[in-house]
Amino acid sequence: MDLERQKKAPVYSALERFRRQRVVPFDVPGHKRGRGNPELIDFLGDRCVGIDVNSMKPLDNLCHPVSVIKEAEELTADAFGAAHAFLMVNGTTSAVQAMVLSACGRGDKIIMPRNVHKSAINALILCGAVPVYIDPKVDTKLGIPLGMEIEDVREAVKQNPDAKAILVNNPSYYGICSNLKAIVDLAHENGMLALVDEAHGTHLYFGPNLPLAGMHAGADMAAISMHKSGGSLTQSSILLVGPEMNVGYVSRIVNLTQTTSASYLLIASLDLSRRNLALRGRDSFAKVTTMAKYAREEINEIGGYYAYGHELINGKSIYDFDETKLVVNTRSIGLTGIEVYDLLRDEYDIQMEFGDLSNVMAYISIGDRIQDIERLAGALADIRRLYSKPEYSFFSAEYITPIVKATPQEAFYAEKESLPIDQTVGRICAESVMCYPPGIPILAPGEVITRDILDYIETAKEKGCSMQGPESEDISELVVLV
Repeated sequence: MDLERQKKAPVYSALERFRRQRVVPFDVPGHKRGRGNPELIDFLGDRCVGIDVNSMKPLDNLCHPVSVIKEAEELTADAFGAAHAFLMVNGTTSAVQAMVLSACGRGDKIIMPRNVHKSAINALILCGAVPVYIDPKVDTKLGIPLGMEIEDVREAVKQNPDAKAILVNNPSYYGICSNLKAIVDLAHENGMLALVDEAHGTHLYFGPNLPLAGMHAGADMAAISMHKSGGSLTQSSILLVGPEMNVGYVSRIVNLTQTTSASYLLIASLDLSRRNLALRGRDSFAKVTTMAKYAREEINEIGGYYAYGHELINGKSIYDFDETKLVVNTRSIGLTGIEVYDLLRDEYDIQMEFGDLSNVMAYISIGDRIQDIERLAGALADIRRLYSKPEYSFFSAEYITPIVKATPQEAFYAEKESLPIDQTVGRICAESVMCYPPGIPILAPGEVITRDILDYIETAKEKGCSMQGPESEDISELVVLV
C-alpha cells in the first residue's frame, strides 16, 4: 500500500472545489442545493445539502468512472490489496448480488453455507443459479451457527465438480471464521471462483492480529460493508475484485442493479473512510480489539453472562474468531437476548446491534469509547440483578437444517397460494422468513415448511424479534407452492 498516495481523497477534493465555485444549478436534484426545501437544510445543514448533487463532468460518474471516482476506486483497491474496487451505494446487498451474478448464470451451481444473508439467496432468484447448501455445525449451548468445515466443503466439491463458485461468510455475524485460505485454495484447485461475503469484516484488512481477510487469502471477489466497521455512511459499501476477474464484465453486472443516480454523500464518505483506514486503521482497530477484550472481561465478571472470545477456536467449525465482536450469551440469567436488548434500549438508553433467542450483540468500532463500554457493563449488571429468572431451555440453535425441494427462482416464480401459517406444514415455501438483523433466512423459497421451523418462528415472534420477508405483515400467513 502506497501510504503517501493514500493521503489523497479525490472525490472529496472535487466536491470541495465544486462547492466553492457557486455553480448555478439547472440540473437535478430539484431541491437546488436546498433552496427548494428549507426544512431539509434545517435537518441536514447547508454543507451536506449543498453537495447532494448530480453526476457531472468535474465529479465523474459512478456508472462509468474515468476521473476522480476512478482514482478513488484505484486507491481503494490499493488500500485493500485488491486488483480493482467498485464503490457501491446500494449497500453490501448489491455487492453480494454482483458477486453471485458475476459467477453464475441460470442452472449453474454455487456452493454456499445455508446461513447466508438474504442478499445471496435473492441473487439466486435473480439469476436462476442452483444452491448447493452446506449445513453449518451448531453450538447448541450458545445457540449460534458456526463456520464451514473444510471437510464439508471438500465433500460438496466432490459431489458437485461442475459448481462455478464457492461463497463463504467471513466472519459471520457472531465473529466466527472458517478456514478461508483452505477454502479459497480448494475452489481454485477445482476451477471454481472463491467469493467472500465480508459484510462484517472491513476491519480485517487493517487491524493487527485479526483473522485473514478475503483478498489476502486470494479470493476472487469480496463484498465489504464499509458503513459497518469502516466508518462510512450507511448504505455505502465496496466490491473488491481479484486479478483473475474480468473487470469489464463485473462492471456490467454491477450496473444491472446499481442506481444511475449515485449519492455523492455516500461516495465521498467511502473516499474519506478509505483514507482514514489506510492512514490510521491499524492503530484504530488495535484500540477496538482492546476495548472489546476489556468489555468481555468486565461482563464475564458480572456472572450469569458469557461474552465469548478466542477460546472458542477449535481449528474446524471455528477456525478463527474476530476479537472485535462483543456477543453476550444471556441464557444463564433466564432471559433471551432479545429481552436483554429491549431492556437495554428501553430502561438504559443503550442501543445494541441485535438480540436473538440466546445472545445480544454490541458492535464495537472506531467510534466507541471506554466509558461507553463501562456504561454497558453496568447496565448488564443491573439487568441481572433486577430482571433475571431461573434458567430454562430455549431453542438449541439459531439454525434449522432445511429440506430443499426447488431452487429459489423456481419457487419464487411458481404458481402459489397464501395459507394461514399453521396450515403450511409439509408445503414448499415460496418466500423468505427471517429475523432482522442479521437477515439470515429461517425459511427460503423452495424449502419445506416443518413444525420445528414454525415453532421457531412463533417463539421468535413472541420474544420480540423483528421478523420480515413474507407478504403477510404480521407473519400470520405464508405463501406456498400450489
